[in-house]
Amino acid sequence: MIWKCVVLMVVTGVLAGCSEAREGAGSAAIKPVAAHDSSSPLKFTAPAEWTAETPSSAMRKAQYTLARVEGDPEDAKMVVFFFEGQGGSVQANIDRWIGQFTKADGSPATDVARVSKKESRGIPLTIVDVSGTYKESMGPMNAGTPKSTFRMLAAVAETGSGPWFFKLTGPAKTVAKWEPSFHTFLGTIQ
Repeated sequence: MIWKCVVLMVVTGVLAGCSEAREGAGSAAIKPVAAHDSSSPLKFTAPAEWTAETPSSAMRKAQYTLARVEGDPEDAKMVVFFFEGQGGSVQANIDRWIGQFTKADGSPATDVARVSKKESRGIPLTIVDVSGTYKESMGPMNAGTPKSTFRMLAAVAETGSGPWFFKLTGPAKTVAKWEPSFHTFLGTIQ
C-alpha cells in the first residue's frame, strides 16, 4: 500500500511539473520580440508605421499588419517565425516559399524569383523576392484560395540558436510600398 502511495505521489508531481513547463513555454512563446527584449537570442526593431499584433500562434515571435495602398484588396502581413533551432534548411525554405507562387499562366514562379544575400551586424541573411499568384496554404490539402498579383519578401537569418524566418506577404503594390521599411527592418537584426 505504501509503495502505491509513493508511485502516485511521484506521478502526480511529474504531471504537475509538465503542466507548469507547458504553460510557461506557451506564455513566453507568444511575446513579441523587440529590440529591448534581452531574453531573446535575436533582437530587431519594427518600423513605427507597422501595426504590431499579438502573434496568432506560438511559432510566431512577432506579427504585424502593414496598411494596404488604395485599390488593393487587403493589408500586407509581416510575420517573424522561430522554431527553436529547427525549421529546415535555408534552401528548403526558399524552395517552399517560391513554390507558393505561380505565374499568370499557372507555371511555377521559380524563374521570376530573386534570391540575394547580405548581412545584418554579422548575421547572414538570405532574402527572397517573388511575385505572382499566391497560394497561402502548403501541403497535401493545399486549401488556400489563390490570390493573384501578390508578392512576398522573405528572409532567413542564420543565427547560433537556429534560423529565424521573416515573411512579408500581400498585394504587390502594398508590398512595394513597404519594401524600403522591410529592408530597414532587416538592418536592425542583431
